[in-house]
Amino acid sequence: MLSYNKLAHYPVRFVAMTGYTVQEFQALLPYFRVRFEAHVATNRLDGQVRTKRRYCSYQNSPLPTMADKLLFILVYLKQGSLQQNHAALFEMTQPKANVWLHLLHPILNQALADAAALPERSTIVQAVAADTVAVYFHDGTERPIPRPKDKEKQKLYYSGKKKRHTLKNIVVIDADGHILLLTLTCEGKKHDKKAADEAGYQLPEGSQLGQDTGFQGFVMAGVSLIQPTKKARGKELTAAEKERNRLIAKIRVRVEHAIGGVKRYRIVKDTIRAWKNNFRDKVMETCCGLHNFRLRFRPWHYETISFKSV
Repeated sequence: MLSYNKLAHYPVRFVAMTGYTVQEFQALLPYFRVRFEAHVATNRLDGQVRTKRRYCSYQNSPLPTMADKLLFILVYLKQGSLQQNHAALFEMTQPKANVWLHLLHPILNQALADAAALPERSTIVQAVAADTVAVYFHDGTERPIPRPKDKEKQKLYYSGKKKRHTLKNIVVIDADGHILLLTLTCEGKKHDKKAADEAGYQLPEGSQLGQDTGFQGFVMAGVSLIQPTKKARGKELTAAEKERNRLIAKIRVRVEHAIGGVKRYRIVKDTIRAWKNNFRDKVMETCCGLHNFRLRFRPWHYETISFKSV
């Protein structure tokens, strides 16, 4: 049976199973504890309103401590395994594992919100110092889903780019790799530019935004857009244009690093099999929050950048 007390003695295995070091896990635990205790004070584990009896953890509970509960949901997100397999790790039945998963996931999401780690979902306007030019990056990311049974949904969710059925989000990051904005989940068929236009997010006036050619034609008032030169049909790029594109790619790769940091959690990398309403969108938000929280302890160190040189 997997438990926090056993796994914490193996630091390398702990990171492999949860995505977090023991120190990072312990830093997140107080936020999780507050949210869990607030929830069970008014609700039972099955979601019904609590009446008289107070919540208490039974001695034979598969998740006896708060650390075990947080471990349970983090391992599920990191491994993205079948609920039957996940239940076996914690020696419980699959239906019981399902109850715990859909109880603990919203609590983890709220805990990350309390820790100010979740990205914005609709708009983003950040104030910056007058003498500072803020640099941002945005890009689209897709996640595979099972092939829908409905023919119309098959067309809607089929991504010609990935050659499979997917969901899509646009992420906006800062120069240090923190995810500042996550757009609402949409169908994989939708083009990056169209998804960004529909989201309608804004950045501080005078800032710079790096993007790839998938956003060709995208504009944002008061923001300088830096994009590689797209090769025209039947023509070749000049040596100067190729060199400029390489310089931009070296800087813009940070958004790929950030997306990769989120997709350490296989629940948003592999084909997602959960069907509960809004879960597919919320789980992406949670994994972005886990990425942002982790960067507080293991920050990425990049050189100071400015697109002025390119």
